[in-house]
Amino acid sequence: MSNTEMSSSNYYTTLEVAKILGMAVRSVQLMVDRGDLQAWKTPGGHRRITRESLERWIQGSRAGVTGVASFTGHTGEIRGPGRRRAVVHVPRVLLIEDSSHFQNLVTMLVKQKFPSVDLHVANDGITGLVSFGHLQPDLIIVDILLPGIDGATMITGLRRHALFGNCKLVVLTSLDDDQRAPYAFALQGVDLVHKPRLVSELPPLIDKALGHLFAPAAQPEEAQEEETVADSSVDAT
Repeated sequence: MSNTEMSSSNYYTTLEVAKILGMAVRSVQLMVDRGDLQAWKTPGGHRRITRESLERWIQGSRAGVTGVASFTGHTGEIRGPGRRRAVVHVPRVLLIEDSSHFQNLVTMLVKQKFPSVDLHVANDGITGLVSFGHLQPDLIIVDILLPGIDGATMITGLRRHALFGNCKLVVLTSLDDDQRAPYAFALQGVDLVHKPRLVSELPPLIDKALGHLFAPAAQPEEAQEEETVADSSVDAT
């Protein structure tokens, strides 16, 4: 390939792609190795990734992230009778899980117990990393075993991400204590749910992570007025 083609803006280095996607260079190399991105190598062995394949993958990853709540944007509005309109933050959750069974189970739990949450689902770790940059969720729920890039490596990458900030993290796993040992470096200080107990263990952790974002139920003014009248009657007696 000619020098002109090599220096063309139609190609990126792995470092440039890593910066664009907000992930580690090794993650980009894995994407090339598994065919998610098209690349060729220079005589020195350096990868050059085509702009076309990068743009195609980004579009595909966005399409592959699904939402289950009917919210647009990250804020919602609550208006009580006779009250001034208040803007509240809509809690956003990203689930990174390759099992359709557990995708459906978590989706059902969230819809039943936390209907105000805006839930999105990614099917693998690399898509999850890119989706995190797009969505900037308040909570990430991630399986420790994922195709392409394992959950432990992804968690480490997320913690280094400039946008991670105050994002909360919950890890799902079917592994027992001994089997988790190789992933201990990534699980330190992280809330963990054993999948056989997901139904009972996950909702309290979601509430713990997002409870401060849930809008309190507004008390109708009529009810407040009735309570005031009742209190006055008691005082009068």
